[in-house]
Amino acid sequence: MKMLIQNGRVMDPATGLDKVCSIALAAGRIIALDRVPEGFAPARVIDAGGCLVLPGLVDLAARLREPGYEHEGMLASEMAAAVAGGVTSLVCPPDTDPVLDEPGLVEMLKFRAEKLHQARLFPLGALTRGLKGEVLTEMVELTESGCIGFGQAEVPMARTQVLQRALQYAATFGYTAWLRPVDMYLGGGVAASGAIAMRLGLSGVPVAAETIALQAIFDLVRASGAHVHLCRLSSRAGVELLRAAKAEGLHVSADVSINSLMLTDEAIGYFDSRARVTPPLRQERDRAALSDALADGTIDALVSDHAPVDEDAKMLPFGEAEPGATGLELLLPVALAWAAKERVPLPRALAAITAGAAGVLGPALGTLQASVGRIVEGGVGDLCIVQPDARFEVSRAGLVSQGKYTPFEGQTLPGRVRCTLVGGQVAFER
Repeated sequence: MKMLIQNGRVMDPATGLDKVCSIALAAGRIIALDRVPEGFAPARVIDAGGCLVLPGLVDLAARLREPGYEHEGMLASEMAAAVAGGVTSLVCPPDTDPVLDEPGLVEMLKFRAEKLHQARLFPLGALTRGLKGEVLTEMVELTESGCIGFGQAEVPMARTQVLQRALQYAATFGYTAWLRPVDMYLGGGVAASGAIAMRLGLSGVPVAAETIALQAIFDLVRASGAHVHLCRLSSRAGVELLRAAKAEGLHVSADVSINSLMLTDEAIGYFDSRARVTPPLRQERDRAALSDALADGTIDALVSDHAPVDEDAKMLPFGEAEPGATGLELLLPVALAWAAKERVPLPRALAAITAGAAGVLGPALGTLQASVGRIVEGGVGDLCIVQPDARFEVSRAGLVSQGKYTPFEGQTLPGRVRCTLVGGQVAFER
C-alpha cells in the first residue's frame, strides 16, 4: 500500500530532523521525506496535524510469556500491546519454557511472530543450556536461527569460569552478551536494602549485589574484549562504575527500566505487590543518578522491562508475589513524563527509546541496522504517530497487554499513540 503522512511534526533524534513535513511510503519503505514524489498516488493519506511522527520505538526488554507462560501473556496479546505503545522492534529474553537454547525453538518463535504482522521480534538466546550456568549453548547455530545476542535473563551466573569462557567465545564471533549484574548470593531478597525494607521486615538486596557483579564483568571484559550489554542498572554506585568503564574504553552498553527511572522504594507503600519488580526499586539518590546517566548518554537506552504477571501470582503477600510489571504500552508515556519532569530535551528522551536502543543491537540487526529506530529515505516504514499533549490515567481496563499490574497504575501520563506503522502497514490505530 502506498501511504502519505502529512502535517505532522517529524522528529528523528538520530539525524536531528525536527520539522513539519510529509512522509511518503511504498512497498514497506520510506520513499520520500519532506516531499511528495511526482505522480505519487497514495491509497491512504494520514493527517498527523498536532502529532509527533517518530521512528518506531525499540524496546530492549520485553517478555512475551510464550512459550510456557501463556496464562500470563500470549504472543498475540503482548505483540498487540507493543504496537499499541508504538513499539515496532523488541528484544525478548531467553527465559521461556522451554528456554531458548535450541535453534528450532527460536525459529518457531520468530515464525509465529512474523505471522502476526505486528512488531519485529529479536530474540536473545540462552548463554548456557537451560540457563543453568554450566554448559555453553551453540551460539553460532542460535545466531543463524535469528538470535541477536545471548544472556542469562534473571539467572545469575554462579561460576565465574563459565562466564569467562562465554565472553571469550562471544568475543571470538563478535556476539554481544546481555547480562543483568547481580551477585547470586546477595541478590536473593525481595526489596532494596534500606529503611523501608527494614521497617516492613522484607529481605533486602544491597547495592553490593550489583556492584560486585559489575566489577567481575568489567574485569572479564578487559581480558576478553567482549561486548557486554548491562541490563537494567538500578543503583548510583552501579552508574559510577559504568561511567568509569566507558571512560576506560571498555565495550559496554547499558539500559535502565521505566520503573527504576521514575519510581523509588516508597512505591511499595504498605506491601503493594504492584511494586514488586526486578531489580528492586531503590532510593531517590539512586533514581536521580540513573536519570542523570540516561540524560547524558552514559546509560544508552530506556526499556519497559515488560513482564506481565497474572492475578494469582501477583495478589499474594509482597515477599511471595511474582516480580514483574506490564510496561510495553507505558514506555513512550514514561519517557515523555521523564523529559518534562527532569527538563531533559525531548530529542534525548526519544533517542533513549529509538536510535539509542537500536545502537545497542548494532550489526546484529543486519540489513535493518541503517533504518531501525530512524526515519530515513529508503529505510523501513516503522513509524509511531503520537499525540504528545494527550494525557491519560493508567488503568487495568485501558491496557491491551494480558498483564494488568504496574506500579504506575492510577498515575496520569502524557502521550497517546494514535497510529503505529510496521513495514509501511498500519499495525495499530486508536
